[in-house]
This record gives sequence, structure tokens and C-alpha cells, in this order.
Amino acid sequence: MIVRTLTVGPFQENCYLLADGDTREAVLVDPGDEGARLVAAIEEGGLTLRAIWITHAHIDHVGGIAEVKRHADVPVYLHPLDRPLYDRVVEQGMKYGIRIEAPPAPDHALADGDVLTVGALSFGVMHVPGHAPGHVAFVGEGAVFGGDCLFAGSVGRTDLPLSDPRALERSLLRFAALPPATVVYCGHGPATTIGEECRSNPFLTGVARLKMQ
Repeated sequence: MIVRTLTVGPFQENCYLLADGDTREAVLVDPGDEGARLVAAIEEGGLTLRAIWITHAHIDHVGGIAEVKRHADVPVYLHPLDRPLYDRVVEQGMKYGIRIEAPPAPDHALADGDVLTVGALSFGVMHVPGHAPGHVAFVGEGAVFGGDCLFAGSVGRTDLPLSDPRALERSLLRFAALPPATVVYCGHGPATTIGEECRSNPFLTGVARLKMQ
């Protein structure tokens, strides 16, 4: 498995270029910005892009889709509960003074328990709402691409439109139940492991609690 972290845009979001090293087939997880740079990384790696997988539809995770799609017309996978956010990314960007090109409509609706593949690699879809209603994580091959639910030492915000702190607490329990050696590729910041977060993350140890709105 090849995993390349490409930190993009003003929010310093982590887009992941995930590929099967044998077949050279690849997916982009959360192409949030700098689409031309992401395309260049695919070409430099001698990879063939097969799909775009979206953990959730906040602007910093979907802002590069339109540009990537002009290079490779691959399917976009999104959970339908995040479609209202996805359809309003231009308006989301305007609130932050950021110009966003509207992405094409998603091609496939994700659901909890789905299995996605890239080459010989296989990942299960885990619906983990809270930070966003349709937030998902992609779990497999000893890793989880978890978007903005769980960070090294912290968790995702729940003060945004459509966020739900109680739902995020339940989702964090699902993360904590993964094998301790599972590598967590976060939407922002460094990678970590489930074991490390269960030991030291105050939101998983019970030292800190999410503020209920």
C-alpha cells in the first residue's frame, strides 16, 4: 500500500493519495484544494486514478474535486447525508472569503458497511457522524482514513452547521474499538494510532468531554 499525504489549501487539509503498489491503481481521499498539484502527484507516481473518496463535504475536503475531475473523469463517492453541504460548497467558501469551484455531482452514495477497493486493497466504510452528518471513515489494510473525527490529541469540531456532539461521542467509540495498531490518517495534522489515542487523547480517556449544544 502506498499512502502519500498532500497537505493543501488555506486550512492545511490532508488529502491522501492511496494506491496499490503492484497494480498502480489509486484513489484520492478528500482532494480539498490545489487540484493541479494533486494531479501532478498522480502523474509523477506513475499511478492511474480510479476514484475520489470523500469523508465529508466541508469546503476544505472537496474544493479540489472539480479540477481533478477535469483531468480524470473518475467517480466521486459521498455519503448522502452530506449532500446538502456538498451542494453548497460555493456558499461555504464565500463565508470564509474563499473562491471554490462547485464540484460535479457525486456518482455513488456511500453507506455504512460498504466495501471499496483500489487494486487489491480493500476498505470498509464506517459511518461516523458528528463533525458532519454524512461523515465516513475508510477502514482497512491496518489503517483508517478518518477525516475530521479523530485527530492526534484532539477531535473534530462540533460547533459547525449540522454538527452533533452526541453523535460524535458515539462515533469516537467506534474508532476506539478498532485494533490499537491501526494507523489513523487524519484530516489535519500528523498521523497517529488508535492505541496512542486511547492512551492519551483526553476525549477518548474521559478527561475531556464534548460541549453539548
